Amino acid sequence: MPHTSLPDLLNRALSVLAPGAIVVAYSGGADSHALLHALAHDAQARVRGLRALHVDHGLHADSARWAAHCREVAAALDVSFASVRVDVERNGGTGIEDAARKARMAAFAAQLLPGDILALAQHRDDQAETVLLKLLRGAGPQGLGGMRGLREHEKVYLWRPLLELPRATLRDYAQANGLHWVDDSSNADTHLRRNFLRSEILPRLGERWPDASAALAHSANWARAAADFIDDEARKALARLQGLDPTTLAWRGWLDLPDALRDAVLRLWLRDLGLDEPAHFHVEELERQLRDAAGDRLPCVRFAHTELRRYRDLLYAMPPAPTLPTNWQAQWGGTPLALPAGGRLELSPQRQIENPLQVRYRRGGERIKPAGGAHTRELRLLLQETGVPPWRRARIPLICRGDELLGVGDLYLSDAGESLCRELNARIVWSAGVDSTTRLG
Repeated sequence: MPHTSLPDLLNRALSVLAPGAIVVAYSGGADSHALLHALAHDAQARVRGLRALHVDHGLHADSARWAAHCREVAAALDVSFASVRVDVERNGGTGIEDAARKARMAAFAAQLLPGDILALAQHRDDQAETVLLKLLRGAGPQGLGGMRGLREHEKVYLWRPLLELPRATLRDYAQANGLHWVDDSSNADTHLRRNFLRSEILPRLGERWPDASAALAHSANWARAAADFIDDEARKALARLQGLDPTTLAWRGWLDLPDALRDAVLRLWLRDLGLDEPAHFHVEELERQLRDAAGDRLPCVRFAHTELRRYRDLLYAMPPAPTLPTNWQAQWGGTPLALPAGGRLELSPQRQIENPLQVRYRRGGERIKPAGGAHTRELRLLLQETGVPPWRRARIPLICRGDELLGVGDLYLSDAGESLCRELNARIVWSAGVDSTTRLG
C-alpha cells in the first residue's frame, strides 16, 4: 500500500465531510495531539471553526497538569479550547475503562452543539484492538465491524478520520513536528484489557504476522459491510413481523428467519422500543422456550430491565411491571387519576362526576354485561376471548358504583356506564402503562 501522510489523508477526508464545526477530542496524548496539530494547519478545518475539548477524568495525580498542558498547546495553535472535569464511577461493575468512556462521552455530549463533528484520533492499531476485544466477547458482525469512520450520535457526529493509518505514522508526524505530548502511565497497566492486547498480544502477533493489524482492520471493513447489509434486511423483516402495537412481534415468523437475521431483528426491535438488548444466551433461551413450550404455556425471558413474553401468536416486549398494591381502591370524580400500575384514567373532555365512582383492580369473580350485549359475562373469560394477555388483565382499572361494575378501563362499558357517559357528554380514556399498550385483540 502506498504511504499516506497524515495531512494528505485529512485534507481528502475534509473535502467530503458533511458541514459542521470540528471539535477535536484532545486528551494530550501523542495521537490526539498529532490530529489537532494537523487539523490546525488545514485551512478547511480552520474555516469550520476548529476547537479542542479536553476531558479530565481525575483518575491520575497529574490530570490537572495534563489539562493545563492541553490548554497551552491549543493556545499556541490558536485553537479555541475547553476542559471539562468528570467524576468516573469506580464501582459500577463494568470496569474502570468502560466507566471512564461513559463519563467522557457524556461530557462530550453536554459540550457539543447539534451538527458538531467530534474528531477522534483512533487509528488502525486501535481498530485492530477493538476487533480483538469484540471477538473475545463473542460479538457478531456488528461488533466485529469495529469503529465506523463517521456515525451520528445524539445529534452530533463522531468522526474517526485516521482508521486507515497505523500508530507509527502518527508518531512519525509528531516527532517530525517537534510535538510534546502527555504520557499516561496507566497505558502501561496490563490489568486493563485493551492495554494487555496492545502490550502483550498484538506485538506477538506482529512477530509472526507483520500485517496483523492491517489484516484485522481489513476484516473489520468486511464485517461492517456485512453488518450494514444485515441491518437493512433486518429492518425489512421487522416491518413484516411487527404488530400494530409496536411492542409485539409475530414469534413464529421470527423463528423462521435465517440465523443471520433472527438476532439482528430482535435487537433492532428492542432498540426501537428503548429497551435493553439481550446477551446471546438470552436469545438462545428465548428461541428454546418459543420452540418447546406448549401452546397453553406463557414463556418469559427476563434480562436487565426488559421482559419478553409470549401469548398466542405474538411476542411482547416490556419493562418489568410494578407490583400492584393489595386491595387498592380510589375515589374518582372524573379528573385525571394516576394509577399504581402506570398510566391514568380520565374523562375526555374533562367533566366532574357528581357522585364519585370507585376505581380498583380485579379481585376475582367480576362480571359485566357489555352495553348492547344480551348476556352478563364473567370478566375473566371476556378478557381471554378478546385476546388481552394474562399479565395485563390484572392491571386494567375497573370503574364501579358500589358493587356494580360500570366499566373496564376504556375497553368495555355496561349499559349503566354508557348511559353515564352520554349524560356527561364525555368518554372514558385509559392511558395504559408501558406494559399495557395493547387494546382488544
